[in-house]
Amino acid sequence: MTRSIFKCAFVNKRIGILGSTGSIGCNTLEVITNLNNNGYNCEVVFLSANNRIEILRKQVDKFHPAFVYIRNKKKAQEFKSIIGGKTKVISGEEDLSGLVKFEHYDVLVNALVGFAGLKPTIEAIKSGKYIALANKEVLVVAGALVNKLLDHHNIQLIPIDSEHSAILQCLLGEQYKSISKIILTASGGPFRTKTRDQIKDATVVEALNHPNWNMGDKITIDSATMMNKGLEVIEAKWLFNIDVNNIEVIIHPQSIIHSFVEFSDSSIKAQLGVPDMKIPIQFALTYPERVQSDFPKLNFNELKDLTFEKPDLDKFECLKIAFETIKAGGTYPIVMNAANEVAVDLFLKNKIGFYGISDIIRKSLEKHNNKNDFSLEDILEIDNQTRTEILNSF
Repeated sequence: MTRSIFKCAFVNKRIGILGSTGSIGCNTLEVITNLNNNGYNCEVVFLSANNRIEILRKQVDKFHPAFVYIRNKKKAQEFKSIIGGKTKVISGEEDLSGLVKFEHYDVLVNALVGFAGLKPTIEAIKSGKYIALANKEVLVVAGALVNKLLDHHNIQLIPIDSEHSAILQCLLGEQYKSISKIILTASGGPFRTKTRDQIKDATVVEALNHPNWNMGDKITIDSATMMNKGLEVIEAKWLFNIDVNNIEVIIHPQSIIHSFVEFSDSSIKAQLGVPDMKIPIQFALTYPERVQSDFPKLNFNELKDLTFEKPDLDKFECLKIAFETIKAGGTYPIVMNAANEVAVDLFLKNKIGFYGISDIIRKSLEKHNNKNDFSLEDILEIDNQTRTEILNSF
């Protein structure tokens, strides 16, 4: 591995949060409160949201950011009329680009959902900002490009996902050449014990009923299809510079072990903790230090079972597609991600059935002419073309 991507502490820093009203964003603000209560000085410089302005208003009242970005222009105007103080409200893609390039902050927490997180991350890297990344899609569609930019600008990127945080923690003090295998754990989602016939007619409400984690709608549906784990496989490849053939997925329903690393001497390390995103978020913001918190702790006396099982790739076809897609490489992951985002939205709107998600992804991949050399402009064009072709068929 040519670049050490994990080495810089993020305490006593000025922080900007994209997606502050979502699950990760709200948890990040709780983490910042905890850090400040423990003697650190983390300043929230800006927050961004789509249209949840009531949540955003409470965040502004508490943290007093210099800027607020609201994607929905109508909501932005509404917010301007109700917010007081010195916080400036902005909207529009150009304003978002300017915000992430703003000089007076240090760390970008990217908690945006989906492809929308790509361009702000690239702009922030070019502007010399450290990245705490909760957006899988950035590395799924542009892993090689992002890593080149990180190298060129000597910027650090720390993962927030609990699985990738676990891998990072398992690798502390280890040599990358000693890695034999990365094992990502998955809860199995709400349909782990169901048959394919039982799943095919699943409702949106059933798919959103995750047994362990409280997440946004899109990532919860991705968990139900296990595409979420497929995205994490691709993300792990780029984060840890590891061949996808050395990445394995195993279902662990209790979500206590967040991932494993197997080494060349057959030793295995695991990172454990209760399923609470505040723990990996704080680790990302304080790395390589650990800071006291009042977050829930694991009580081994209350643990009854730690069980594991192999994922059924016929039942969870999206995971199978993700493995096939990253092995094929090139621009296929861009198509897969775009098709998945559109298909999930169609499912949430009750326009397709549950397995319609994987069907749409497969059809989009079959139509695509793969390219091994591509630019950011190519990524944007392929993403847009894939979405347009799918939506034109509905």
